[in-house]
Amino acid sequence: MGSKGSRLFASYVAILVSVFVMIGFVVLPYANGNEIILVFLAVTIGFIICLILIYHLFENYIKPVVATSRVAKELVKGNYNARTYVKPQGEAAHLSNAINVLAKSLQEMTIQEKMQGSQWKTVINNMESGLMLIDERGYVHLVNRKLLDLFGEKSVNYIGYLYYDVLSQVNIQKVVQETFLYEEKIKSSFVKKVGNEKRYIEIVGAPVINETNELKGAVLVFHDITELKRVEQMRKDFVANVSHELKTPITSIRGFAETLLDGAMEDTELSKQFLTIILSESERLQALVYDLLELSRLEKDELKLTQKRIEIHEWIQGIITIAEQQAVKKDIEFSYTIDEQISLNGDADRLKQVLLNLLYNAINYTAEKGKVGLVIEETKDMILFKVRDTGLGIPESAKNRIFERFYRVDRARSRNTGGTGLGLAIVKHIVEAHNGEITVDSKLDEGSTFIVKLPKHL
Repeated sequence: MGSKGSRLFASYVAILVSVFVMIGFVVLPYANGNEIILVFLAVTIGFIICLILIYHLFENYIKPVVATSRVAKELVKGNYNARTYVKPQGEAAHLSNAINVLAKSLQEMTIQEKMQGSQWKTVINNMESGLMLIDERGYVHLVNRKLLDLFGEKSVNYIGYLYYDVLSQVNIQKVVQETFLYEEKIKSSFVKKVGNEKRYIEIVGAPVINETNELKGAVLVFHDITELKRVEQMRKDFVANVSHELKTPITSIRGFAETLLDGAMEDTELSKQFLTIILSESERLQALVYDLLELSRLEKDELKLTQKRIEIHEWIQGIITIAEQQAVKKDIEFSYTIDEQISLNGDADRLKQVLLNLLYNAINYTAEKGKVGLVIEETKDMILFKVRDTGLGIPESAKNRIFERFYRVDRARSRNTGGTGLGLAIVKHIVEAHNGEITVDSKLDEGSTFIVKLPKHL
């Protein structure tokens, strides 16, 4: 029994004692002899009976009601952990049990709400798009982590403020205004400069409408479409570059063919010269088409490597022979250094394509009497292929672009060497398909070193 219940029960007992004492004082004066004993016994027995009744009444009715009242007050305060005393039987037991069931239900609902709130918060904060919730008066109620990343601010700088005070971009304000005005989804975009980089942001505004079709606010979603813009530009550049690269040999072939048909065939020497040019241009056109098809195959997700264990000393011999022949033609000194007993898992034909491409480039862009070297070495987990040359070198501004399709540091020199502009793009795709990495270290007019790092085990 609690202290409050004990005090209440004690007060009832005190009242009962007072009542029987008063009865005794009233009745005893009228009793004589043995009657006094009988009166005293009657009062005592009556007191005991009443005490038992009061105790029963208190335990079975008053105490449960008081406890239930206390628990109800705790529930009102939000303390859903509170529980009341439940008697095994009686109406008070039903009441106490009902209160406890209610408290348990409220507690479970609160836990579910907290879990759902936590889940929604996690989902919203981990969205790849920025999110902002604005009420019907224009005040910001919610922002997520991505939006803060996009604009570089903290949530306290947004929540509770009017949207036009925290979003200065005119396009954003226009989207919000049109969303409220037309009560439909509105799209727009803007460019945000972050340092030296431009970020393209698409904004979508959607109205928030309740069950009675009343406008209650708007949701703004911000998509970072910088990568999509970059890919779109790459596609445009690719189409333009392919058109340009195809146009040159086709124009040459057609021009010389027309010249031959116009009578130049009568001149044997001139005919031979023109046909040689036509053959050369057609070979260049064939190489370009082959490289385009090869690059297309490499870029497909379903590209499968024919993996096997490659013993480098056996595998490299054919590559070295080809490189030495090319080097001799240009009077270039070719050397190689290969660590003993190196092996790795990979596609032998694809990796041969990588090394030959790099060696051809090194030889083609190195002047006579220059040097080209191949070094193959291993670390704990990686195999390193290094192709060095003393050629033209690559300017700093071009290092990040040389692996792009059709990018040429020196366009005139590239065409003279017969390059299609796709070789390094193909190399990069093959290396990445082997979970490897390719980098370049170069100085203008001093030469370049291409480094391919491949894991020993795919």
